[in-house]
Amino acid sequence: MKNIQKTLLIFTILTTIVSCGVYNFTGGDIGTATTFQVNFFQNYATQSPGSTFEPSLDRDFTQALQDRIMNQTSLDLVNNNNADLLYEGEIVEYKISPMSATADQTASQNRLSMAVNVRFYNRTKEDADFETRFSFFYDYDADVQLSSVKSEALETIFERLTQDIFSASLADW
Repeated sequence: MKNIQKTLLIFTILTTIVSCGVYNFTGGDIGTATTFQVNFFQNYATQSPGSTFEPSLDRDFTQALQDRIMNQTSLDLVNNNNADLLYEGEIVEYKISPMSATADQTASQNRLSMAVNVRFYNRTKEDADFETRFSFFYDYDADVQLSSVKSEALETIFERLTQDIFSASLADW
């Protein structure tokens, strides 16, 4: 009886290991692609009404998107304009807006919003190409200066934007 249980246990473990090899727990489907490139996301936010300029936002966002793809896939990052997957675009909005008012008509909460326009090209599967605008926000108390929450705000916004871009380009559920 113990031999049958051991055999059944080994069979179950092996079946699980083999079948899980097909799946990627991050949800990324890279197909036959082996390389990716993320071109520098220029900051054109000041061309949008109400937007402000944030130094190094373009560099930090570009790096965050590269990191997301490297950490969730087995793709190699290249910068030779010959990548299987290419991400490019612009930061088109970065602004602070009052969100909710108090009884004396002052803002009680502000919202930092950021939007990027992304063009994705898949040289291994051309029907997967797209151009889309992605946006997200971070709300914070109006009595707090943005400088004191900016690091946390950008981390939250970048996390969501890069995940949405990753999902749109590589999630094939």
